Order: sequence, then C-alpha cells, then structure tokens
Amino acid sequence: MANKIRMDKCSFCGREKKEVNLLIAGIDGHICDRCAEQAYSIIQEEIKKDSSFDLSGIQLLKPKQIKEFVDQYVIGQDEAKKIISVAVYNHYKRLTQPMDQDETEIEKSNIILVGETGTGKTLLARTIAKMLHVPFTIVDATVLTEAGYVGEDIESILTRLLQAADYNVEAAERGIVFIDEIDKIARKSDNPSITRDVSGEGVQQGLLKLLEGAIVNVPPQGGRKHPEQKLIPVDTKNILFVCGGAFDGIERKIANRLNTKVIGYSAAKAVDRIERENLLQYISPQDLKSFGLIPEIIGRLPVLVHLDPLNKEALRSILTEPKNSVIRQYKKLFQIDKINLEFEEDALQYIVDKAIEFKLGARGLRSICESIMNDAMYEMPSEKADSLLITQEYAQSKMDRSNIRRLKAS
Repeated sequence: MANKIRMDKCSFCGREKKEVNLLIAGIDGHICDRCAEQAYSIIQEEIKKDSSFDLSGIQLLKPKQIKEFVDQYVIGQDEAKKIISVAVYNHYKRLTQPMDQDETEIEKSNIILVGETGTGKTLLARTIAKMLHVPFTIVDATVLTEAGYVGEDIESILTRLLQAADYNVEAAERGIVFIDEIDKIARKSDNPSITRDVSGEGVQQGLLKLLEGAIVNVPPQGGRKHPEQKLIPVDTKNILFVCGGAFDGIERKIANRLNTKVIGYSAAKAVDRIERENLLQYISPQDLKSFGLIPEIIGRLPVLVHLDPLNKEALRSILTEPKNSVIRQYKKLFQIDKINLEFEEDALQYIVDKAIEFKLGARGLRSICESIMNDAMYEMPSEKADSLLITQEYAQSKMDRSNIRRLKAS
C-alpha cells in the first residue's frame, strides 16, 4: 500500500495524481505535466546558451578568404568586396589584439556603400555577418528622428542589435549594424540648417556618437512606449556600422565636379577617359557632402565603397549561381511537391532582359519570376504532373497578363 501511495506522486515536486492534469510513469518514478514543462524550459534555455554568439574569439578569415565566402552569395562587385573584406578584417583584427605598450589605438573602419537599388548593398552586409557569426541588424534610417519628435530615437538602432544578440550585451558590442537608406537623412540644402531638420541633419548629428564610439544607455523595449524600464549601457566603439544608400541624383554632383577639373589643353582626352555610364566609380567624400551629409558623419565613415550597376551578364549569373539564387529557390519549392522544375536558357535570358528594362536590379528578378511562376505554383500541386519546363513563350505569355509590365520605365 505504501508503494502504491509513493507511485501516485510526482517524484520531483511531490504533488499527488489528483492535483495534476497528467502523471507520466517511469521505471522508478513519475513526473507530472508541470514539472515536464519546467524541465523543457530549462533545456531550451541551456540550448540557447550553448548556441549563442561565441565571445571567446571570432574565427576571422583573411581578406581573400572573406571575399571567397562572399562570392558564394554575391555575384560581381569584385572591387567592393575587396574593400569590404579588408575593412572587416582590420576591424575584427583590432578587437583581438591587446593594447600595445606604445598605446597605439587603431580606430574602427565604418563603411558606407553607395549604389543603385538592387545592386547588393544589404546582401553584402548580411553575408559578412553570417560568416563571422556575430549579431546583425538592419535599420531603416528613414524612420529615425531627433529625440522628442514623432518617429524612432537613434537609440532604437542599438535596441534592435540587443534583440538580435538575445540581450547579450557583450555579443552586441561586437556586432554589425546596417543602416539602410542613409541618403534619406541628407539635409535639405548644402548650407547648415537654421531651422529644425528633425529627420535629416538632426538624425545625422545624433548618429555621430554611435559611429565614433560612446557608451549609450539603451532602452531594451524602446524608449517612448516604456519610459519606466531600466536602461542598458552599450559601448559602441567596437560595433561595426555599415551604411548604405542609393544616393539618387549624386551622379550630377560627380559630373559637375569632374567637369570643373577637366580644363586646359588635355580637356578632350580627359573627357574621353571618363565612363559616363558609371559615374559612381568616381565618387568621393566631397560628393557626399554636396549631396547633404554633414562633414562630421562623412569623417566617421572612412571606407567609401561604390557598387557598379548590374549588367546582363551579372543578372544572368545572379539568377542561377549563388547558393540562394532565385531559380534554386523555386526549384526547391517545386521539389517539395515532387515536381521537377527546369528553365530553358531562352526563358532565363527573357527574365534578365525584363529586369534590365524595368531597371529594378537584382530585386526585379524575383518580382518577374513571381509573375511568371504564380499560376504554376497555384495549379501544379493539385495536378499529377511530375515535371514543368519553363520556356520563353510560357514566360512571355505570363508576363503579358501580369500587372508588373506597368513597372516599365518611361
């Protein structure tokens, strides 16, 4: 009878069977549903600790190895990848070295990427973060405003980084922040503002302390909705900031600067040497200043990288070659339904031609493919067919019926 009483209790908390919803029997004991749930929570917490960001030392590759890794995901942009690989290598090499006796302190190399939409700015930063296995977050600069105004505070950038690091402050302080649309916070004129520019020059002024390095008190849930929360101090001196923007219209600033230099006897030859189709390759910090970035923020973004516009060859490679290419994704989706998907070369070239026509860059490839594949993705799972071949005629017929053709540039 004593054994019966003991077997009707949870071996962990001692609750009797009538006090719990479920009592699971083992060889020499029992466990109730409450203790099982608590044990599961403990296991999940320990797994999260084991898989968290490794702070004992980042396995840093050499610049050539970094570029080779990025090549698997990003097509083209060789010059940009070289510059970024060196900047990232120097930044994390700086973190792993103790302070020298001569107290030479290496400053960090924040990066600014300038390129048309769809050329791979965000993908470059995301791929670098994946390789390093460090916390990474993307922030849209267009929503940022000065403190006290409608919009997000500058500190919300670090709030998102903390969330990406599971609130591990030490990991967050070695992370990477990608600030997208940095060109949208340019001041409205080249002259210093005499009125409040709360979403332009005001945001640039607020970013200065983050980019250079300072201890910032960060609200873990966002400052305005939870003013009573405890602030978390975060040191930004070891956080790598990568800023990106299309800087639409900056080509005119570059052209004006180049034309002022092209004077004198050799003017005609100098003009011939300038590639008018890709003026971004001649970009300099003074062009960013003319566009509306303040000199202080330009000085804190010392690595200036331009991304070349994507030509037909690059777009064709982007379709099929990267590990996460658009075509591979569609093939995987159909493979799950046991359907073999194939594309004819003419169909792939048609997709590339449309992306060039719409001037949407690499992002346009996905939009065009979605328009072509949508009917097939709707119908094929319900049919008994085990293969699908996409021809140019099929792609063209689907595009002619799609509203995406309205994206065609005038």
